[in-house]
Amino acid sequence: MIKKYLITGLLVWVPIVISVWVLLLLAGLLDNVFLLLPERYQPKTWMPVNVPGLGLLPILIIVFFTGMVAANLAGKKLLDLWHGLLNRIPIFRSIYGGVKQISDTLFSPEGKAFRKAVLVRYPHAGTWTVALLTGEPQNEVTDHLGHDNVAVFVPTTPNITAGFFLIVPNADVIELQMSVDEALKYIISMGVAEPARPIHRNGAEMKKSGTDPNPKPLG
Repeated sequence: MIKKYLITGLLVWVPIVISVWVLLLLAGLLDNVFLLLPERYQPKTWMPVNVPGLGLLPILIIVFFTGMVAANLAGKKLLDLWHGLLNRIPIFRSIYGGVKQISDTLFSPEGKAFRKAVLVRYPHAGTWTVALLTGEPQNEVTDHLGHDNVAVFVPTTPNITAGFFLIVPNADVIELQMSVDEALKYIISMGVAEPARPIHRNGAEMKKSGTDPNPKPLG
């Protein structure tokens, strides 16, 4: 009985403690932005109490006004000049160009990367894993493989920031109804936190792709 209570207590407190610790760690990193200011202008000098995470406010303001300027015609021209200048810097341009291409793909409203969760056969034909759709191959890849393929990212467990990039045939990909957030939680939990079945508008349960005897391939 004592062991049961201890385990139950741990299940309650461990997620809370880890979540608070991560938030405080991020808040400390964000507050480092104030170190760029002279000491007399730093919040710790004129504020009576320390507010963790206050550094997020100036970052959001800078990002917001940058987006507002870049959204108009004059701002776009200035941005193009800025990108051209950065692309002339040796070594830096190779890093900057790759990061910009990835960020444009991920954060652009028109982008389709990481918008769908799918099932793919990995690491061999006898097993399945949850992956995230990143797009469709283009150019040279299609010259060798054809156009009936998709690109997916297979996150590792429990560290979803690492993983594997795969190009797989459309016929071997099953689209899931779960959201990307639900898929990531499912992966992080090593299959413990499986999302509930989606519900039809009429209230009837909708079969998941993985349980449907006739699953529908992607595309």
